[in-house]
Amino acid sequence: MQTGTSTLVATKTEVTNISPFGIWILTNDKEYFISYKDYPVFKTATIKQIAEVSTDFSGNLHWEELDADIELESLENPEDYPLIYR
Repeated sequence: MQTGTSTLVATKTEVTNISPFGIWILTNDKEYFISYKDYPVFKTATIKQIAEVSTDFSGNLHWEELDADIELESLENPEDYPLIYR
């Protein structure tokens, strides 16, 4: 008889580039661009603050010190999310 076991998959999320126009994030083997125009909180953030990104149980992005969260769905399908962070 086999007992049930659960497997947790660690998601590696990292900032791959910080440019004058925004930041690039790699997570779940996909790279996403986050523009300062759409997410101005990152324009004035320090490199350390931007680099301290984590993912929640759904794989969405979170920056504790910046009090910022971004759903990956909003980066994959921005036309479905017309509201912009202010």
